[in-house]
Amino acid sequence: MSAIAWTAAASLVAWLWLLLGQGFFWRTDVRLPSRREPANWPAVCVVVPARDEAAVLPESLPSLLAQDYPGRAEVFLIDDGSTDGTGELARALSRRHGGLPLTVSSPGEPPAGWTGKLWAVRHGIGLARARDPEFLLLTDADIAHAPDSLRELVAAAHAGGFDVVSQMARLRVASAWERLVVPAFVYFFAQLYPFRRIGKKGSRTAAAAGGCVLLRAEVAERARIPDAIRHAVIDDVALARAVKDGGGHIWLGLAERVDSVRPYPRLYDLWRMVSRSAYAQLRHNPLLLAGTVAGLALVYLVPPAALLWGLAAGDAGAAVAGALAWLLMTGTYIPMLRYYRQPLWFAPLLPFTAFLYLLMTVDSAVQHYRGRGAAWKGRTYARPGAVPDEG
Repeated sequence: MSAIAWTAAASLVAWLWLLLGQGFFWRTDVRLPSRREPANWPAVCVVVPARDEAAVLPESLPSLLAQDYPGRAEVFLIDDGSTDGTGELARALSRRHGGLPLTVSSPGEPPAGWTGKLWAVRHGIGLARARDPEFLLLTDADIAHAPDSLRELVAAAHAGGFDVVSQMARLRVASAWERLVVPAFVYFFAQLYPFRRIGKKGSRTAAAAGGCVLLRAEVAERARIPDAIRHAVIDDVALARAVKDGGGHIWLGLAERVDSVRPYPRLYDLWRMVSRSAYAQLRHNPLLLAGTVAGLALVYLVPPAALLWGLAAGDAGAAVAGALAWLLMTGTYIPMLRYYRQPLWFAPLLPFTAFLYLLMTVDSAVQHYRGRGAAWKGRTYARPGAVPDEG
């Protein structure tokens, strides 16, 4: 066998392991667990951090205000230094639509060592504690909820005894680039954090989806959220890790009626979304970056390259191993395309999309070393080790 054939065989072995040994990450049937409505519905406070979100609030905020929840619930929108009238628009939408009570407040600029979002969340949780809620719903300003969303989340937490119930909102897939890149984003996330493992007690795997996180208030206080994760750029995963490290029980799955309304029409928009946090996911470690690039190349780029090489050079071993690996890759991607209601012919294009993600990850590291990493809406955050810790 040639060196290329051996490399293709290694890729095939990797795909066999991913298919069977990585928590069946490719399956999309992890939805809200069985729900049992409580006899007495607990109080819930909804905290919405928002910075320059006037473009999406008319689609998202009315859906929160219109929640059909049998217990006591209210919404706290925390305006994180917006310059586009986000706070004023939120008040106007509340007057126009009615529904749940809305409080709009601003915490001011975050101090050193805090991300703006988590500083806003801290302020919102502080306001919510005066209402003594049993649950907090942390949701982003671009997330639209079905009328029964809050009710279903609380019922699932009650039935399963979960401390965190999080749903990965269905992201927008309207433009050509969104259709190509977005389903793969969720697919790669599930590959890193298999949902089935997250929900198992005793499992070390922890993650949440920041757009929709129902969190027990007492657990948040015990885990010192958000203070304990104040500098985290990937705050949802950090939150889940803090809860799980404290013995909490977490559930994460795909949403059916929770949707992101934020558009990413151009490749540039999607590139920024991924690259701003990709290197932070690798803990700003050059060795992890090199390993990730090598792993992405072996798993996603070698199969089609080996097949084409094998056909051109008459290397049957390379062609067969490459074809089988590419076939497994394609098959594992089909359920995610069905979840996003996309044509199945996108599935063989996953190597190209993975190559884009590889470039985005490298660009994330380049921007970090140029001092422009983790930039979002006018703010750039240093890596955690570069800010002083509070004793």
